[in-house]
Amino acid sequence: MKKIFFGTLMLISLFSVTSCVKVNFDDGGTTVAPVDPTSNIITGVISSSKFYAKGKWILKGYVYITNGATITFEAGCVVQSDVTEKGALIIERGAKLIASGTAALPIVFTSGKAIGARTPGDWGGIILLGKAPTNRPLDPAPTIEGGVGRQYGGTDPLDESGILRYVRIEYAGIAAEPGSEINGLTCGGVGSGTILENIQVSFGNDDAYEFFGGTVNAKNLVAFATADDDFDFDFGYTGKIQFGVSCRKPDFVDAGDAGNGIECDNDAASTLATPRTKPQLSNFTIIGPNNATGTALNHNYSNRWRRSTQFIIRNSILMGHPDAGFSLRDAATCADYLANLSEFKNNLVHANSNPYFSETVASITAAQMQTKAESEGCITYADAATIQLTSPFYSTAPNFLPATGSPALSGTSFTGMNSFFVSTTYRGAFGTTNWTSGWCNWDPQNAVY
Repeated sequence: MKKIFFGTLMLISLFSVTSCVKVNFDDGGTTVAPVDPTSNIITGVISSSKFYAKGKWILKGYVYITNGATITFEAGCVVQSDVTEKGALIIERGAKLIASGTAALPIVFTSGKAIGARTPGDWGGIILLGKAPTNRPLDPAPTIEGGVGRQYGGTDPLDESGILRYVRIEYAGIAAEPGSEINGLTCGGVGSGTILENIQVSFGNDDAYEFFGGTVNAKNLVAFATADDDFDFDFGYTGKIQFGVSCRKPDFVDAGDAGNGIECDNDAASTLATPRTKPQLSNFTIIGPNNATGTALNHNYSNRWRRSTQFIIRNSILMGHPDAGFSLRDAATCADYLANLSEFKNNLVHANSNPYFSETVASITAAQMQTKAESEGCITYADAATIQLTSPFYSTAPNFLPATGSPALSGTSFTGMNSFFVSTTYRGAFGTTNWTSGWCNWDPQNAVY
């Protein structure tokens, strides 16, 4: 998570649409494709609603969708960044992005480089900005990180910023300015009217997902081989997420900032600003590098709860990180956990060292954390293999499903949880069905677009 802001923005040109024609694709469908090869470029400021048909589109530079405009990508669209003028897609407050793919026809936002040449940070990423509450002042509203110079947040928890469904975001995370990167998917003050389902962020150069305040809920999120944090929560985020996966690539991590499965802050100053950051999470599978040969320094914790945050994480699997499957970093965060204002229940916990960790300023020891967690349905493991997931560690064909006899196949509890959460008998993101099949790509370096 980077919070350094810089001033100068590029001047950008207005977007224009050239003529299109209907053509038949190999799957027999009829859709719209550009007549002129240069007409597939998306650039500038878009202030009226646009539809992009199934086909290939080029995102050139920072593209801003302004208040009142909706941009829609048809299922099967591939949006690649311009190589020279790296792209980013910014959905401003009051605008919407509709990217509703299918398992058979996901929508892909990716690098514009050729096979074998793609690298993390080849383009910016997607930024959704809404009018839902944060714990930052409203006047003036906060400005989102990444150097894009746009504000977020408001007073409408039901605000809608569109739909992302069956979407892949690959090789994102450029530094707009030194120390101010864009995440794969950034949500700033995004409301619960927004739909986020079946999204994979892979090979990002910063966080996979970061939520700055807001109330948006999500299901089926995948973070794969990203540099910094996989799931990052700040500034009063109070949404709910079920079925999340993160998997670290051993030799890839942010050299300047430790990479965590989950990082969560109330705010940078550790105040009790309200609403307090309190993500409600269930059925996560958080996979670290597990001391694989060539593991880089700076891989960090499965969970890092700090700076006066609150949290709920239940029915999840935390394994393979160098340190701390469960970490409390400050006195206020710890006090709320002890007071049961935060929950860590029915989880399977492993780390290569110190499965539980608290700072010396906290009012609980690691041993006391373990005792409390285990009294609330958690199980602690000295060996990740004992959790018996099929093939969970980084590869181009991971399999996160529990094997026969795995402790992950039982032991859940949804008592007291919001009705948003679907009750499962299994801990972690998977039972016997692999919901990533058909639309996730574990080897985008070799994908043909």
